Amino acid sequence: VSREKCIQTLKGHSDLVRSVSWSPDGKYLASGSDDKTVIIWDANSGQRLRSLEGLSDFVESVCWSHDGKYLASNAEDGTVIIWDANSGQRIKTLEGHSDFVLSVCWSPDGKYLASGAWDSNVIIWDAKSGQILKTLKGHSHEVYSVCWSPDGRYLASGSADEIIVIWDAKSGLCIKTLHGHSKNVTSVSWSRDGKYLASGSEDKTIIIWELN
Repeated sequence: VSREKCIQTLKGHSDLVRSVSWSPDGKYLASGSDDKTVIIWDANSGQRLRSLEGLSDFVESVCWSHDGKYLASNAEDGTVIIWDANSGQRIKTLEGHSDFVLSVCWSPDGKYLASGAWDSNVIIWDAKSGQILKTLKGHSHEVYSVCWSPDGRYLASGSADEIIVIWDAKSGLCIKTLHGHSKNVTSVSWSRDGKYLASGSEDKTIIIWELN
């Protein structure tokens, strides 16, 4: 890319925006804000299509399901919300964390959700029933970011304890811990082939890990 060009500026939130997420088909954007709303936008026109309201606290993270039918959002009141992306209706409210939820992520097959929270736990949910399947305990401080591997077999979580944990999603067991950051790990992301993991930290570094 030789020259950057701003093609849309989307205005509609009344407070800071904490998270944005593209729909799988690239036609829509979702945004979560401190104004306690999630907005779905037409990415081409920049028009606000619908505003998802009724939340009681800041929206830290939004994530589309891989089929584009649903949105998940989390908030500082300890809940995870599943929305119908087409109608904007709230389908389920998932309660299980004891403190602020900071990150949420759909499994590649859309059957499960993972969430990380200030209570230092990662929870795996059945997206259809809303039931807790596993509570993963291994971090000693808040979990800022969770991410599924592309094949859905593993979860990565990054935490204020400065480590990344790789979990077996089926058993819930910790299979590996990655040490290298000197401050909070705020973001984790798998490569498309699942061979590598990237992590970002408040120590001002990004580490790319090779996973065997």
